[in-house]
Amino acid sequence: MSNTFVGTGNLGAAPTLKHVPGERRGPRRLRITGFFDEYSRDEHGELQQSGGFWLTGSIWDRRAEAAAKLLRKGARVSIEGRLREETWQDKTTGEDQSDFRLAVDDVFLALSRIESVQFKEKAGAVEDAPA
Repeated sequence: MSNTFVGTGNLGAAPTLKHVPGERRGPRRLRITGFFDEYSRDEHGELQQSGGFWLTGSIWDRRAEAAAKLLRKGARVSIEGRLREETWQDKTTGEDQSDFRLAVDDVFLALSRIESVQFKEKAGAVEDAPA
């Protein structure tokens, strides 16, 4: 059973695109880190940040390249994906470590922070003939 994650937050660092040879999901991985914030109203009815958490995720292959062109530090995004627990051994202490990572399925940019959008032409598309 998969653990589905849907969250909205800000990217806390510039996404990094890496070549990962031999990976079955594709050779390119975009690593993103976001702070997923929580808000509540104070006694005066004003919104205030009341918590949140950091989460690191990966986007693979062609979607990784497309996202690398559009995403940047500070971008307000909504992300859908699957939570996975990763384990490793600390190189310094030798202790076992674990953390949750996100296998990203989709990323949506908050429209309130978009200044313009330019669509690329669909491959093999024929222009509409004038009427």
